[in-house]
Amino acid sequence: MNTHAAAEYLRAAMILFPHAKINLGLNVAARRPDGYHEIQSVLVPIPLHDALEAVVDQGLRPNEIIYTRSGLNIHGSIENDLCYKAVRLLQKDQELAGIRFHLHKVIPMGAGLGGGSSDGAHTLLLLNRLLKLDRTTADLHVLAEQLGSDCPFFLENGPQLATGRGDGLKQIEVDLKGLWLVLVNPGIHVSTAEAYRNTIPTNEEWAIGSSIARSEISNSTPILRNTMENYAISAHPEIGRLKHDLLRLGARYAAMSGSGSSIFGLFDERPEVPRYPEGYRSWTLQL
Repeated sequence: MNTHAAAEYLRAAMILFPHAKINLGLNVAARRPDGYHEIQSVLVPIPLHDALEAVVDQGLRPNEIIYTRSGLNIHGSIENDLCYKAVRLLQKDQELAGIRFHLHKVIPMGAGLGGGSSDGAHTLLLLNRLLKLDRTTADLHVLAEQLGSDCPFFLENGPQLATGRGDGLKQIEVDLKGLWLVLVNPGIHVSTAEAYRNTIPTNEEWAIGSSIARSEISNSTPILRNTMENYAISAHPEIGRLKHDLLRLGARYAAMSGSGSSIFGLFDERPEVPRYPEGYRSWTLQL
């Protein structure tokens, strides 16, 4: 490839790395008339990533998509994939160049880590930049809300306090710098709909301010608990055992993320993590 051709290719290709999240606390406060739930949750991005690449292919027809996937197996049809849906949403308002894009999946699905939502949101970001669509942040938020309640979070930087269905976002300061995160996924798929259906709302609003100090990051802090844990642990006792094990290892805080099934612990020092059984996946990451 000559220098000019290489430069043209670089201008027509882009890669982003959609990140996972954990929920430091999750309060399912009430059921809404529209079938959703009012929640409060502190969402924190973590350095666990998928990879998403898009290339403009001049050989494709306008609005044509060729989408491929690798890594962890993703159940369901391509058309139901949030990345694919994100492209189609952008195409509703304007014709786009033909796109080849590829997702390499690392973040497990049905795990409470928001991987699918992150992939969908990052598809919007990627194509907006690659194709110079000039969509504003507000425009992208509207589209992200159509993909799913968690998606708008992944358009933001840093921790956010999520309210409403999870799409009301407000920046919150959380002092996690230098802590070690141990994340364990037992390979159990927890249906988000089932988890919400079996969670009893607290009917209370937690008093969450604009920041959470490091001294407050503890299982003794009332706002740092996940009210969806009760159902998940009753249905899948292994989730409860994993949480107990992380606390026994010395975690200053341990909880289930989202609707499960991943469990995480936050440590002041890097812990000696045990070898988990086959079918489990675990990561030790510094924040």
